[in-house]
Amino acid sequence: MPAADVHFEVFVRRYPDSGWALKMATDVRATALDTANELIRKGAVAAVRVMRETLDPESGEFHGLTILNLGVPEKPRKVKAPEPTEPLCVAPQDLYTCHARERIGRLFETWLERHEACPFELLHRPDLVEQLEASGVEITHAIQKIAVPEAHSRGASVGEMTASFKSLGERAIERLMKDARKGLPQVSPDTFGKVAAQLARDPEGAYRLGCAVATHLSPARSWGEKVGLLLDLADNAPPEGAGRALALSVIAQPLEEIVGCEKGLDNILGGGLDLGARLAAMTRLAAATVVDHLVKAEPSVAKVMPELSTRAQRLAKWLPCADFEGVRAAIGQRILRDLGGQRRLRPSDPVSEIDVIRGLAMALTAASGKLLPLDNVQAAVTARSKMLVARDFVEVYLGEGNTVQEEAEALVWLTENIIGASNKREAGRWLSSLILSLRFERECRETHHPAMRLVELAKLQKAVARCGLVEEAFKPLQLKLGEIGGLVEADARLIATTARATAPALNRLTALLKLACGESGPLGPVADRARAEAMKLARADDTRAELSGAPDQVDAIRDLLKHAALAA
Repeated sequence: MPAADVHFEVFVRRYPDSGWALKMATDVRATALDTANELIRKGAVAAVRVMRETLDPESGEFHGLTILNLGVPEKPRKVKAPEPTEPLCVAPQDLYTCHARERIGRLFETWLERHEACPFELLHRPDLVEQLEASGVEITHAIQKIAVPEAHSRGASVGEMTASFKSLGERAIERLMKDARKGLPQVSPDTFGKVAAQLARDPEGAYRLGCAVATHLSPARSWGEKVGLLLDLADNAPPEGAGRALALSVIAQPLEEIVGCEKGLDNILGGGLDLGARLAAMTRLAAATVVDHLVKAEPSVAKVMPELSTRAQRLAKWLPCADFEGVRAAIGQRILRDLGGQRRLRPSDPVSEIDVIRGLAMALTAASGKLLPLDNVQAAVTARSKMLVARDFVEVYLGEGNTVQEEAEALVWLTENIIGASNKREAGRWLSSLILSLRFERECRETHHPAMRLVELAKLQKAVARCGLVEEAFKPLQLKLGEIGGLVEADARLIATTARATAPALNRLTALLKLACGESGPLGPVADRARAEAMKLARADDTRAELSGAPDQVDAIRDLLKHAALAA
């Protein structure tokens, strides 16, 4: 075979997840192999492959053969499963599944809100279906909204999908109307248990009992009234067996849809609540037992948790039931969605907003579990924390007319109550921009009470280390606070004045040692100067004489000396 009919190609992957790219082509096998080995040896690429390409004279095409493969193995590519071509729902019974009801709720959202009904009621109440048909265009628009994306994802025509969904809707309506003409069961709180027990043996018992429950809800004029009627039925469910399981599973369906609806849940909790109070009330509703215990033990949680309405308290007692897991999950999803959203919890009170987030984070963490995963809780609180370190929030939070000390304490409190590494870094930048500013130094030195200022700086120095910042962020702040404390003390000559005061030697020694160990002044130049002066005073004869005459103060002085030595 002529040499011109064979050549060698070198392909490389620069990174493990990169695609193959042609590096070079040559007629010399040794050159291709040497190039590949050199690239791997230098670490210039993640993987290299050498292909031997042979020309087929009859077809005029090249046929490749891999002769060398080095580096990180290529990850196998996942083969995407083809979308099924048949619609998700093919029979009227399919419309009663939870996923179908959710989609129906989205398609008819505006119409359902206008009639204060949930998808469960629409699927089980003939009178609602008649009103929907009478509207003329609602069903047509809903079918068009679902047919277009389904046709696109399944490779079918829009006409085919439209016809399929139209036929499904007509058959579902005909089934419900036909059953209504034959006669559907009726229930009241007194008869509900007996009817549920009888329908437990019926293959279509869930559908027929659902029609009875939906009809029982028709007189209600608000979401709260509907919840009350549903709980009346739950109170009268069969005590055990298949009848109880059927009864509670049917009741759970409209309850889940009502609490998943913003207006529905707000009506249960009561009006007049801002988003923060509403989230706190939802948390208490979903995990009443845990939150009630936490309220008794933690004042910060008790501060933000509102009392539940009578109807909400009644619902909260039912939610621990295993049959109502879906209801609790719907509330939990609503909490996480609103907590991670962009709306302010307390638009007019940023300080209170931080308190709400702190209380919610503690309550949700304590209540986390299968239905409210801890990872999801942390992700929602992290998203909310990101809003707290944004410029528009921080500027409103700090306000105007506050001293630098008040602003620094406010920023420390903010930093303590947020989570997320990036959010902590941003909060640290706010703190740094304040503490390292000339304004902070100037206001600290312009004081008529230097001793009180040193105490404030000492507290702030300890606080910046406790608010969750990494050492690289808070160490420079502590050093700066120490330097400013040294300037404040030098301006007032506080240590020299204390050492030469006419007070008893033990009182002067105690004051100096408290400065030296960081209690009444920040660590740094102040502590160093106070420690040196205290050592001189401790060696003085009059100090030793006073100590010998006051044995009860020896232990206190010894402890302060030990702390001062450790702080050095």
